[in-house]
Amino acid sequence: MPKFVTLAKPVDMSGGFKDFFDTIGLTGGGLVTKGIAAVIAVIAVRMLLQLSNDPKGALRKGSMAVGTLFVAVVLALYGDTLFSTVTTAKG
Repeated sequence: MPKFVTLAKPVDMSGGFKDFFDTIGLTGGGLVTKGIAAVIAVIAVRMLLQLSNDPKGALRKGSMAVGTLFVAVVLALYGDTLFSTVTTAKG
């Protein structure tokens, strides 16, 4: 008879989405900033794919797309820290 190996401890998810987001380390606000960053990244990649044949215009549009992609990466990495002062403001 084979011996079963437990790879992970069981987690009670009866609380729904709150329990799930707690296990992956995201809050609702963190999930929103990740979603916004993903949308901005998709827009930046689309901008990169639609470069023109004109070298001057392609350089300008390409640099704007790379800048937009940089903003998306910064928002994905540090968005929860940037917006934490807004969401936890004391009145």
